[in-house]
Order: sequence, then C-alpha cells, then structure tokens
Amino acid sequence: MGVNTSGGHPAMDYAEHNRTYANFLAWTKTAIIFLVILLSGMAYFLV
Repeated sequence: MGVNTSGGHPAMDYAEHNRTYANFLAWTKTAIIFLVILLSGMAYFLV
C-alpha cells in the first residue's frame, strides 16, 4: 500500500509511522494465527 506523504506536515516522521503500522499488522496476524491454533487445540483435546 502506498501513501503519498508529499503534502504532509514536515515534523511528521512518516517512515517511522509506516514501520510501526507494519509491525502492528504483523503482530496482529501472528496473534490471530496463535489464537486459532490454541482454540482448535482446546476444541480437540478438551471436548
């Protein structure tokens, strides 16, 4: 996804913002996958 930052505020660190957002998405995907595996394991072993 590309973002045009040419008209943004000069004090805004857009590169850091993009890295933070990418890390947030990566951790969110990892957490969702972990929870799916955890819940699947609980459904299989506890029921």
